[in-house]
Amino acid sequence: MLYAILCYNDEDLVWNWSKEEEDATIARLGAVQEELADRGKLGPVARLLPTTAATTLRKTGKENFITDGPFAETKEQFLGFYVVDCENLEEAIAISRDLAAANPGTGSYEIRPLAIYHPPRNFK
Repeated sequence: MLYAILCYNDEDLVWNWSKEEEDATIARLGAVQEELADRGKLGPVARLLPTTAATTLRKTGKENFITDGPFAETKEQFLGFYVVDCENLEEAIAISRDLAAANPGTGSYEIRPLAIYHPPRNFK
C-alpha cells in the first residue's frame, strides 16, 4: 500500500538553519531516502518553500478567490512529503521514525494511506 508521510515543523526554525545544519540534515535524510530507494520503497519526495511563498485558492461555494499564503494559525507548517510503498502501517511508522531520527529538533510526521495515486506521465 502507498502511504504519504507528511512532514510538519516550525518553518521559521527550519529555514533559518545555518548552512552546516542544513547540509548535515539533508545528508542524513538523503541516507534514509537512498536506503528506501534501494529497497524499491521510495516514491516522490518534495520539500516545499515557506508559506510566505504560497498562494491559496479559496472556495466559498459561490465564488473562488486567491489569497497570499495559507494563513494557518499553527505552530507547525506543512514543509514537504514522501510517498512510500509499505506492506502495512507498521512499516510506514518505522520509515517515519527513521526520518524523524535524521531530522533534528521537533516536528511531526503525519502518515496517511493514499486512496488514489497517479504517477507522473512525461512530467518535467
